[in-house]
Amino acid sequence: MKVLISSRSFGKINSDPIDKLKDAGFEVVVNPLDKKLNENELIELIDDAVGLIAGTEPITESVLKQATSLKVISRYGVGLDNIDLDAANRRGVEVCNTPNAPAKAVAELTLSLILNIMRRIPESSQAMKERVWKPNMGNSLYGKTLGIVGLGRIGKELTKLVEPFNVEILAFEKYPDDPFIVSHNIKLVSLEDVLSRSDVVSIHLPLMEETFNIISSKELALMKRNSFLINTARGGLVDENALKYYLEKGLIAGAALDAFENEPYKGGLLDLDNVLLTPHIGTYTEETRMIMEIETVNNLLKVLAGVGAK
Repeated sequence: MKVLISSRSFGKINSDPIDKLKDAGFEVVVNPLDKKLNENELIELIDDAVGLIAGTEPITESVLKQATSLKVISRYGVGLDNIDLDAANRRGVEVCNTPNAPAKAVAELTLSLILNIMRRIPESSQAMKERVWKPNMGNSLYGKTLGIVGLGRIGKELTKLVEPFNVEILAFEKYPDDPFIVSHNIKLVSLEDVLSRSDVVSIHLPLMEETFNIISSKELALMKRNSFLINTARGGLVDENALKYYLEKGLIAGAALDAFENEPYKGGLLDLDNVLLTPHIGTYTEETRMIMEIETVNNLLKVLAGVGAK
């Protein structure tokens, strides 16, 4: 029985997760193109697979129609917006993910981006490399107001990380964890209040129909001129064209993004000095990836335990 690994980064740190699949008796096929597969490329590879270890590839109804043997999609990560969940459900394909492992790493990156964009560290470093001594005046995070849009696992981890900075935390969350909110002195407010009152706004939402472009021109217009927008969640949450306009016009001070609607990102934000961009590296630490890979394999094997390998 075949397990297809479509994620291009899976198993790159060491071979333990792949060896675990082989030891369980499965034939393992690893993404042969070493890139993010498109729909047609995935269709060519998936036809007789009983299990799929997936990254952010488009797992559409067309892909699932071809995958007649598929029993489980084990997502190597958190987001499920690239998977047609209705189509998977109709075909009896179980879908699982790894929601816990990435939280600390993404929160760490978020804090790193906040500090880097506020203190203008990338600009200062680049100037030094160009042999230019040019101190850039930045802003302190200490004592500011941090707005968190989405207080799930990652939002909570970020809350813990910023506590030494004595920030006031405003949060927008539809399904609040009241004990956590009380114990960390968080003020639960509307999205509009988060945007208009915060010095830094950090987004931590899943991508779905109701959250697509949840930050667009209307929302950006509410933000302070000296505020910063951070997105380490999913591409598509922020209207990138609207953000470019607000950054170009100096209507907000800066932004830092790790996720984009279309990846690899090649858009106009690349031309701006007041934006910091990273290539979707939120979970990209060796420690986090190893935990995620083993958890991804365990999820897949758990579902396939009743199927058996030949």
